[in-house]
Amino acid sequence: MPLEHMEILKPVAVLAAWTMVMWFWMYATRLPAMSKAKVNPDELVKGPKKSLDDVLPAQVQWKAHNYNHLHEAPTVFYAVALLLAIVGQGHGLNADIAWAYVGLRVIHSLVQVLVNKVALRFMIFALSSLCLLALVVHACIAVFH
Repeated sequence: MPLEHMEILKPVAVLAAWTMVMWFWMYATRLPAMSKAKVNPDELVKGPKKSLDDVLPAQVQWKAHNYNHLHEAPTVFYAVALLLAIVGQGHGLNADIAWAYVGLRVIHSLVQVLVNKVALRFMIFALSSLCLLALVVHACIAVFH
């Protein structure tokens, strides 16, 4: 398969790397906050109604929430991007849409962890979802055409 059809794998790698950046950021803020709040994780799991959201500052938890979000809709992105690469459709417009999706997800992360304005986050999420929808449609066309 020509390497140009694999162009879509570049944004896949970037989003995976961004997810790891958020993982580091989450723990770099969460562990000190847990220490400061004297959180005992073993005690926390004994209370089914208690969570870190109850004991840590919201700004700390925003990073954790975003890290979790990067394991939701992006899983569809990873699967669809790999499918498009495999069927030889991972270049051109599909690669451009994939880059737009990744850019919007990074912007979404930054908005969520820095200011957490829900209306703005939703708009960015909606735009990224439209990108993802376009990739899914293109994948279906490629597979069933």
